[in-house]
Amino acid sequence: MKIIKRVIHGGVLGAAAAGLLACGSTDEAENFNELPAYLGGISSADYDGASNDLLTAGLGKSGLAAATPAYADALNPSAVELRRNAIHANYRAVLDISANSGYGTLYGPNVDAKGTVTAGEGKVAGTEYLAYSDDGGGAQNVTLMVQVPASFDPNNPCIVTGTSSGSRGIYGAIGSSGEWGLKNGCAVAYADKGSGIGLYTFEDDSVNLQNGLRAGRAAAGKNAHFAPALSDAERAAFAAAFPNRLAFKSAHSQQNPEKDWGKWTLQSIEFAFYVLNQKYAPLARDGQRHLLRLTPKNTVTIASSISNGAGAALRAAEQDDKGLIGGVAVSEPQVQPKAAGYTVRQGGAAVSAQGKALFDYFTYAALYQPCIASTVANPGRCSALVGKGLLAGATLAAQQDDARARLHAYGWLADSDPLQASHAATNILVAATYASAYGKFSVSDNVCGFSFANADVAGNPIALSAVQKATSYALLNSGYPGSVVYENSLGGAKAYAFGVSPSSGLADQSLDGFLCLRALATGVDPVSGAALAPALAAQSARVQAGVAEVLATGNLRGKPAIIVHGRADTLIAVNHASRAYLGLNAVAEGSASKLRYIEVTNANHFDLYSNAMPTVIVPLHVYLFRALDAMYANLKSAQALPPSQVVRTVTRADATSLITVANVPPIAATPAAGDVIAVSGSVVDVPN
Repeated sequence: MKIIKRVIHGGVLGAAAAGLLACGSTDEAENFNELPAYLGGISSADYDGASNDLLTAGLGKSGLAAATPAYADALNPSAVELRRNAIHANYRAVLDISANSGYGTLYGPNVDAKGTVTAGEGKVAGTEYLAYSDDGGGAQNVTLMVQVPASFDPNNPCIVTGTSSGSRGIYGAIGSSGEWGLKNGCAVAYADKGSGIGLYTFEDDSVNLQNGLRAGRAAAGKNAHFAPALSDAERAAFAAAFPNRLAFKSAHSQQNPEKDWGKWTLQSIEFAFYVLNQKYAPLARDGQRHLLRLTPKNTVTIASSISNGAGAALRAAEQDDKGLIGGVAVSEPQVQPKAAGYTVRQGGAAVSAQGKALFDYFTYAALYQPCIASTVANPGRCSALVGKGLLAGATLAAQQDDARARLHAYGWLADSDPLQASHAATNILVAATYASAYGKFSVSDNVCGFSFANADVAGNPIALSAVQKATSYALLNSGYPGSVVYENSLGGAKAYAFGVSPSSGLADQSLDGFLCLRALATGVDPVSGAALAPALAAQSARVQAGVAEVLATGNLRGKPAIIVHGRADTLIAVNHASRAYLGLNAVAEGSASKLRYIEVTNANHFDLYSNAMPTVIVPLHVYLFRALDAMYANLKSAQALPPSQVVRTVTRADATSLITVANVPPIAATPAAGDVIAVSGSVVDVPN
C-alpha cells in the first residue's frame, strides 16, 4: 500500500491509499477526525518487518533470547539502538525466555495467533507513532504510543491497550498485550502512565528525552521526559548535600501518577483512533481533513496489560464515560479495591485479610520479608524485630516461621511461602518509591531518610557511569535506577541492605527507615502504637490522601472482563487485589456484572521464577493470552465467556523438563464443581 506522508498538527502521519480519498459524499454534516487537544507533536516510523520491526526491534525470536545487543558507541547511542535495547530488556523482564520455559513453544514471537509454532522469527512490519500527553506545561509529558501492524484490516478493526507495568517505559507491555495485539492484527495503544524511568542526574543536570537520548535540562525544556520541580539553587544545594543521588519520574513527579493511570490509558485509545482514521479514513469534502471511519461502535477494543498496566486497564474501564472500551482482559492487576462491603472466603472460611491498600501491605512485607531472607551469618533483621517486640522466636528458624505466620495473617497465602525471601528487595524498592509518589514529595524530601543512588559493593552511594547514563533509557527500562539508600544510617548513608539503625545500633537492613514507612501507612507508631510526632503525622496524612486518590470503584459499567491471577503471587497478593476486586465489583454491579476471575495455581507475579523454581512455579503469561482470546471471541462473535474458576496447573520435576500444555491446562468452558469460583451477593467463594 502506498503511504503518503504528511504533517498534521505537528505530527507526521500516513494517509491511506488514493482509493480512500474523498468519496464525494453529499451528506450535509461530516464528522471530522480531530486531534485530541492534550497531544503534542506526533512522530512516526515505518518498520519493514525484516531489518527492524514493531515487536522485536529487528531482533526476532532468536535475538530476544540472546545477550543484550551491543552499541556501536555506548557513550553515544542512537535512538534506534536505545529503542532496540529497551524492547530487548522489557520483553525479557516480562517473560521467562530460558530453556524449557515454554518460550518458542507455548509463547514467543514465532508462535502465531492460533498458537502454532512457526519456523520464523516473528517480526511484525508496521508503523509506530509517538506523542506526549501534556497540559502544555511540560510537567506531565506522559508518553503515548500506537503501533499499527501492516496486517491491520480497517474492515475488521481492533485495538488492544498495553499500558506499562511497574515503572517501565513505553515498551513495558511489548511482550504481554502488545505481542498478542500485533499477532492478531490489532493496533496497540501504549501508555507509560506518567511514570517510566525518566532518570534525572544532578551532577550534570541531565534528563531523558522521549526517544531515550539524554540532554541538559535547560536544552530539553518542555521536551524532557522528567525533571524535578526544583529551582537551580535548590538543585545545587541538594546535589552538594547528597552527591550522586538520583531522581526518577515514578517517585518524584509530585503528581501521584497512579490516580490518572485510567485516564492515560483512555487517552492512548483516543490516540489510536486518531492515528487509524488519519491512515484509513477518507478525506472530507474540503480535501484536507479526514472523516471518522473507525469508531468504538465498529472496532473491537480490549483494555489489557499486566500488573500496574492491568490495574490501569481496570481503572480505565471504570472511568470510560465515552464508551471507548468494549472489554477487559488483564493479568495479575495491581488494583486497589476498597476493603468494605464484601467478604472473600477460601474453602468456605473467610480469608485472614482482604482488600488492603498496596502501600499498607507492601510496608508490612518490607518489615518481614528481609527476615525470611536472613541467614545464620546475617540474622540482623530478625534479631532487630525481636528486639522491637515485633517478632517472636528463640532461634532464627523460629523467628522466620513467625514472620511467615504474620504475613499469612496479613493476607498472603501459604502458596507464596517459597517466594517470600526472593521478593524482599523488589518490595523494598516499591515501598520507598510509592511513599514519595503517594505523598507527592520532592526528591529533596528524602522521605523517611530514603533516597536513590547507584551503590558500590559496600553500599556506598556512587555516581552512575557515563555509559549507564547514556544508555539509561534501555538499561533501566525493566526496573528501577540504583539502590534505595538510607541516609540516616549510623556512620553515613548506605544502601538499605547495609544500613545501621540509629535506634538500636544494629546492622538490621535499615529497619528504622522501614518502621517510618510503616508509620506513614498506618498513622501510628508501629512499635508502640502511639500517635506520631506532628511532622511525621503530616507526612502520613499526605501519603494516605494519595492512597485515597487511587482506590478502585469496582464498577466496570457492564463491560465484559476477565482477570487472571496467580494464586502464589507474592508481590500483588490475590486477597488484596483480584479476589477483593471481584467482591467490590459484586457490590458495585450486582447481577449486571460480566466480570470473570481465573485464579491459576502455582503461578507467581514474575514468570522468571518458573525456571528458577520449576517445582513451585509455572508461567502465568499463557493465561493472559487465553483470556485475550476469550475476550476477543466474546466481543467479535458473542462467544460465551468462561466461568470464574481455579485452574489447577502442574509444576515440573526440574528445569530440564519442557513446560507443555500438560503443565498449563486450558481455562475450562465448564469447570468442575470443585474448581468454580462463586459470587453470591457480596460473598466471593474461592475453592481450596
